[in-house]
Amino acid sequence: EPWAPLEQVSELAEQLEERLFHRYGFHNGLIQERLQALGEVLERVEEVQAELRRICCTVEAAYQDLCL
Repeated sequence: EPWAPLEQVSELAEQLEERLFHRYGFHNGLIQERLQALGEVLERVEEVQAELRRICCTVEAAYQDLCL
């Protein structure tokens, strides 16, 4: 049957396509989760920076009161 190899190739290509689709979807989900986690970490970093700025201002004000 001359078309048998062609059908096999077509079938294998379909299987490969399904696997790639599944793999891509899985990794896409992981990437979304990691990006969300990164966003949360960056928000927390901003909060800590703001807190440190407040502390620095307080220390600076206290230093000026004591020394000037």
